[in-house]
Parts: sequence; structure tokens; C-alpha cells
Amino acid sequence: MEILNEARKGYVHLYTGDGKGKTTAALGLVLRAVGAGYRVLIVQFMKGAVYSEIQALGALGRHVEVKQYGRSECLVGKQPLQEDRDWATRGLRAAKKALQSRQYDLVILDELAVAQRFGLVGLEDILALLHARPSETEVVITGRWAHPAIVEHADLVTDMREVKHYYRTGVLARVGIER
Repeated sequence: MEILNEARKGYVHLYTGDGKGKTTAALGLVLRAVGAGYRVLIVQFMKGAVYSEIQALGALGRHVEVKQYGRSECLVGKQPLQEDRDWATRGLRAAKKALQSRQYDLVILDELAVAQRFGLVGLEDILALLHARPSETEVVITGRWAHPAIVEHADLVTDMREVKHYYRTGVLARVGIER
């Protein structure tokens, strides 16, 4: 396979499905991108707590910036509040501004698919964001329940499928492993 020396083209990745590992896969890409000298922005929707990965990303220094747009409590199984919609709107606005700035080589939109499913952001707004992104910027969307239109727009789609999970036996999210 010949390596092209043209201007770098960015693609849209989607990590979705009911299995564990969507955000973790995106963070693996962050690690590789930082190793290549890329500038990375992670916009987290529906997350407002300091998870272990946030602490680790701080060690990567100036190459990675993380912005959280959500409350610290989990929304799964709860009715979203106007506050949640406001957070998500600010997150989408920040993502759009970041993409327009062309300051980042890789932009992760963590849990954006879930935010759309919960009605916190509109599908049309997500698709407009993807259509307006600079062609050289790599974008990753994570989250369960990705809308078929997002699947269609993405260049790479990975569907994480749960085969077996110890959560089903009552094991809660553990620090350093799931959070």
C-alpha cells in the first residue's frame, strides 16, 4: 500500500453499540494522535465529573484539552432537565467553534449519540456540524443508540456489542476500569 503525501484528509468515526469500550476506544485514538503530534479536543456530553481518564489526560499536557458539558450525576433512567439541554447546547456550540477554528487535528464528541437520543441536541444540528467540519479534521462520535443518519454519515463505524458483562451480576463501575 502506497502512503499518500497529499494534504491529510480527516474522517468521521463512530463508536456505538451496547458494549463497553466506546469512550475507551476514542481515548486510545487520542493517545496515538498525541504521539503523532496532533492537537486534540475532547468534548464530553452528559459528563461533569472528574473520571480517571480525565486525570490521566491531564498528564498529556498541552496536546489535549477536555471540556465537559453535563452534570456530575448520570442521566440514564432519569428524565433530562432543561439544565441538561442547556449543557448539551453549550457543548455543541463549543464543538462547532473548535472545528471552525481549525486549531485541532482530532475532535472527540464523547457521548454525543446518547445526548441526541435523550433529546438534548437535535439530529439536524449534529449533521450540520459534521457537514461544516474542516475536511482535514478527524472527528470521533461516541455513544450508544447512534441515529441511522449519523451511521450513514460516518466514514468508519464500530459497533461495540456486549457478549457478557459482570455488570449483570451486580458489579458497579469501578475506579480505574469503568470510571
